[in-house]
Amino acid sequence: MTPPDRSPPDGGQPSGVTGPVAPAQTSVDVDAALVARVQQGDQRAFEMLVVKYRRRIERLIARMVRDVDLVEDIAQETFIRAYRALPQFRGESAFYTWLYRIAVNTAKKALMQLKRDPLVSESALASIGDDDDDASRVENELTDGETPESVLASRQIARTVNEAIEALSDELRQAITLREIEGLSYEDIAELMNCPIGTVRSRIFRAREAISQKLKPLLDTREGKRW
Repeated sequence: MTPPDRSPPDGGQPSGVTGPVAPAQTSVDVDAALVARVQQGDQRAFEMLVVKYRRRIERLIARMVRDVDLVEDIAQETFIRAYRALPQFRGESAFYTWLYRIAVNTAKKALMQLKRDPLVSESALASIGDDDDDASRVENELTDGETPESVLASRQIARTVNEAIEALSDELRQAITLREIEGLSYEDIAELMNCPIGTVRSRIFRAREAISQKLKPLLDTREGKRW
């Protein structure tokens, strides 16, 4: 027998059922909620945003600045600037889009300062020396099925890709980094870079072509295959 319809005439919660009704909005913009809390004076909410995005911001900065000692400092300066500017943030773009732009501008400012007062840190010198010591360390890093030759070849490929990315123009490097490393959609990249999606696709294509040309001598790929 079909049970009677207990729905109230006004379409509200059926009688006999307890608990809240599921909200119509299935997802909550967590960033927007946290930003609103920060703007109301909740510093803990900003700490949550820092925890959420610190790694991504540091990866972004590391792609622009070779000195690893500077990455953390620039990331910290990025979040300081973001915190100071949050009262003026109106949510016209996603929070990460806004934060990304601050990080890029902060890194560019740091690079300009380095050009005026160039200093090489000990870690930067150590990283250069590490590249020369690959052969001496490789035997201690082998896993099953690997040979010293295959490990060195893999490192050479990775080094070539990194060098190819660094040799790109700023626009191409940002586009390929956001797509291949950050995993962002074309739409998000277009918003971040303030350009049409077609321009984003063109920049990523050109970046991949440039990287592919650098890799060709190292890879035995069929004709037309791109990185």
